[in-house]
Amino acid sequence: MGSSNFSSLQGQILLAAGRLHVGELNAAHHLLQRGIRLPEAVRRLSREFDLSGRQAYRYLEQATELDRPVEVSEATVPITLKLPARTARLVRAYARSSGLTIGAIVTRALAAFQGTQRKRG
Repeated sequence: MGSSNFSSLQGQILLAAGRLHVGELNAAHHLLQRGIRLPEAVRRLSREFDLSGRQAYRYLEQATELDRPVEVSEATVPITLKLPARTARLVRAYARSSGLTIGAIVTRALAAFQGTQRKRG
């Protein structure tokens, strides 16, 4: 369908700005994935979420750019980490090249670590 960058970065920015609602966007994505034709998808989305036809069409238009539904993420809290300088440089470089935030990288690394601990324990 579209670029995976939309679903991860641009989609998160639009959601954070309150310009899109994840439920409506994911429902639009689901309708398109099921092969529902656009006029019927507009009607269904409008009815399900009490949207105008124009609003429903906008969600469907945005959903065409998604490779997968938008992830609903947990609330986050800021923390400070002290890392060796080399590790910090590597994490920042990886963040730039991958398009991920440092928080997303740390979250994934910690989830992987927790998975190894469960296997041991």
